[in-house]
Amino acid sequence: MGDLLLVRHGETEWSRSGRHTSWTDLPLTQRGEEQAKSLVPLFAGRPFALVLTSPLGRAIRTAELAGLTGAVSDPDMHEWDYGAYEGIATVDIHLTRPDWYLWNDGVPAGPDGHPGESADQVGERADRVLARAEKALGDGDVVLVAHAHFLRVLTARRLGLPAADGRLFQLGTGTLSRLSTEHDRPVVSEWNTLPPG
Repeated sequence: MGDLLLVRHGETEWSRSGRHTSWTDLPLTQRGEEQAKSLVPLFAGRPFALVLTSPLGRAIRTAELAGLTGAVSDPDMHEWDYGAYEGIATVDIHLTRPDWYLWNDGVPAGPDGHPGESADQVGERADRVLARAEKALGDGDVVLVAHAHFLRVLTARRLGLPAADGRLFQLGTGTLSRLSTEHDRPVVSEWNTLPPG
């Protein structure tokens, strides 16, 4: 059975400044492009049973620059819908809601089409992605290129934890993580790995 390889997209202006970025489709910064390119040696010459990306350009571009071919966009891998907190950093939210915590409190509704999501709603999407990936894992490794909060929720769900336990898994831009199995049970076997050099 293959492993799940998780790639968080490279840096954007908003990820660098800590602003919540869901549907706003910012390009990678120069550093973000370099982060993505640095992943090439980790993937070069390796076959994968399936490569899925978020439908957002920053994830698709990361996959391209990392040398991942044949990627398929999956709308369920979209980042957490931050509703009215789109583009706002946690430090700024704390000016009016000092005790606010995304994982417990969710977000207020945003503009039309962006009602915001709870951790459990993101978890439902992650479960669908995991079901799709599971079908391919018998044929080898599966690569998922997406966003920090989404991949953190997906990790929690893969490990059999509640979606909100994604809070336990900090994830940096342009990193590779691996979810494997031990004694037929899901485990984290590698986390937040940066390519050598």
